[in-house]
This record gives sequence, structure tokens and C-alpha cells, in this order.
Amino acid sequence: MADPTNRPRHVALAVVLQVRDGRLRVLLDGNCLPGGELRAGETLESCVRRHLGRREPAHVEQLETRSDPKRNPQTWELASAYLGLVPADETLPGDWSPVTRLPRLVHDHGAIVFAGRARLRAKLSYTNVGFALAPAEFTISELREIYVAALGHDVSATNLQRVLVRRGVLEPTGGQRESGRTGGRPAALFRFSSREIAITDQFAVLRPPA
Repeated sequence: MADPTNRPRHVALAVVLQVRDGRLRVLLDGNCLPGGELRAGETLESCVRRHLGRREPAHVEQLETRSDPKRNPQTWELASAYLGLVPADETLPGDWSPVTRLPRLVHDHGAIVFAGRARLRAKLSYTNVGFALAPAEFTISELREIYVAALGHDVSATNLQRVLVRRGVLEPTGGQRESGRTGGRPAALFRFSSREIAITDQFAVLRPPA
């Protein structure tokens, strides 16, 4: 019979992802994900936002809940994780580790990071969630670099523009990015038509090139 007094400690964790320097990175607090124990009457999302403080993501959604009472009944935790996304041009304080080179993390925090990456990759295919990783304005080349870092495989800039414009996800701003030192034509600037999450093609998949 289960011991009714052996209740788990409920914590909320944040998997906050951002593309920095061409790599998908995750925010860490030492060897842990940001987060902590819920206060009385506090919601999970409120707990996550409290522990992030000024490090406010552009998009937050519930990711998953994990519990393993058999592994260590004395330190049993019920961990509810949230996924947060930060635009590439924002500078938020903290330790940002490449997802592909994580240090040794406590408990299941490493597996939760990879679950967050998998969720992001899936939603980049069938939603407009790229708005939460991109600056307010960008060139198609700049947006492609963000998608490549997040997806982990190459993406054609031409195909990316065609697909996202066809879905009504992108719109031109009318502005241009001035040419750099190497010259060339100024690049057109685009923005996401909405900065609220929406399903744009529920059956779409952004696959790696053959």
C-alpha cells in the first residue's frame, strides 16, 4: 500500500531556448534548469516566471511533467517543465549553454532540455512560433540562420521564404537592410504577421535536405 504521507515536492522548471552566435542555447542556473518549488496558491506558469525574473521569454508554453518516486523516495519530485523562447537579438543575463554541449545536469534536466528542443523543432514546422526566436525585423538570410540553428539541419532561404509567405506567416516591412562592406544589393526586411502562436499547417514538416 502506498504511503499517503510520502508526497512529492512539486517544482516548476523552465527550458528557455535562444539562438545565439548561430547556435541553439539553453539558459541554465548552475547545473540545473531555472525554476523551483511552488508556493501555496501559485500556478505553475507563475512559478516559472517568478524564477526567471527579468529573463522574460517571448513565448511560454507547458512542456511536460515528470515523476519517478521509485528512484529515490526521500527526494521524490514532481517536475512540471515549461518551454520558453527568446528572440535572437535580446541579451538576457545568465549562463547560456549550447544544447549540443550540455554540462552534467541534475536529475532529468538534460532529458527535459532535449524534450524542449524536440517540441521547438516540431512547432517550427506547423506553427508560426519562429516569431519568438526572431527579432522584430529581419532579412530572409537572417531568419534562415535562426531556423538552421534551431532545426539542426540546413534550410533553403528561398524555400523558407516561399513556404512562410504562402502560409501568411511573413510580410515585408517595406524597409531594407543596407549592404555591408562587401557590397551587394540591399536585402528586403520582413516581419512575422502575428506574434501570437497559431497553427499554420498542421501536417507540415521541415525536413532536412536529402
